[in-house]
Amino acid sequence: MTAAGFSAAAPDAALAALFVPLESSELRLPADGRVLFLRARAGVRLREMAQPGWLCEQGFMPFADELARNGLRVGEPAADEVFPLVLVLPPRQRDEARALFARALVHTAPGGTVLAAMPNAEGAKSGEADLARLAGAVQHQSKHKCRVFWSTPDAAGIDRALLAEWLSLDAPRAIVDGYVSRPGLFAWNRIDRASALLAAHLPDDLHGRVADLGAGCGYLASQVIARCPNVSTIDLYEAEARALEPARINLARAQRECGRELAVAVHWHDVTRGLSRRYDAIVSNPPFHQGRADLPELGRAFIVTAAEALQPNGRLFIVANRHLPYEAILAARFRDVRTLVTQEGFKVIEAVGVKP
Repeated sequence: MTAAGFSAAAPDAALAALFVPLESSELRLPADGRVLFLRARAGVRLREMAQPGWLCEQGFMPFADELARNGLRVGEPAADEVFPLVLVLPPRQRDEARALFARALVHTAPGGTVLAAMPNAEGAKSGEADLARLAGAVQHQSKHKCRVFWSTPDAAGIDRALLAEWLSLDAPRAIVDGYVSRPGLFAWNRIDRASALLAAHLPDDLHGRVADLGAGCGYLASQVIARCPNVSTIDLYEAEARALEPARINLARAQRECGRELAVAVHWHDVTRGLSRRYDAIVSNPPFHQGRADLPELGRAFIVTAAEALQPNGRLFIVANRHLPYEAILAARFRDVRTLVTQEGFKVIEAVGVKP
């Protein structure tokens, strides 16, 4: 487990299934050793198989850090870089997955192969059908309650119009109330109810330097700008790299609409590793799960980081599911803790004054 509580190193079933065609000799590793792995996850089998020519792309910082600690090369391919084998662990969200399949084809060398794996319960058949629509003939195997499927597309068989359409699915897009987001982010196509509840209970006297921890596409930070005229600086911290561009767009709009400029920065960062700056106030809708598993230690880790980053009389405002046991850690770290509202299964808590 990392400090964040994410089980970043634990291989899941899809990762295990991904290598089955290579283990059974249905497919072979490229002679030149060059492989691109999109949405890569660390695991024992990956460490055993990976070679220096492998490039692992992972936008979620705790998972990217774990790949790097395993000695794997982590980064993004150049726009025109192609590989004889592209591995993919597609997400469950279909627009995000389709965009990822399209990117995989863009980075597949002529005669190369795209190899993907998905859990059966998370849209594996749909994923296979989507790759077939885009690339042509697809083969598959089943293992570990997952479907692993691959295509070695002929350039003439690729649907170029569909490729362009699916590549565009990952672009930030308008959702509601003027905000933009992108598929696959948390609550990506709506304003999250918990964040909206917290925003509605933010006092207008917040001032100075403010941070938003686990900022997503920047909704809470935008609300701080709109509601708190004495805030001069706001920093967003978010572990998912795909959220950063929408966040910058939303913050720029918030500043235009309020008619003032602030010192604004958006950081790709794992909050649980601590912050290097001090703040007068922090707002957060902290994550509390990985996949379908509740991990309340994530929220507690956010609270610890917030306490360590606040000025002695700083203020923390968080929202959480009502059942999450945050009160003990808040009481241990802050002098005054009070629940501002409990509504629709959520609670908004204010904590003031960091204990020495």
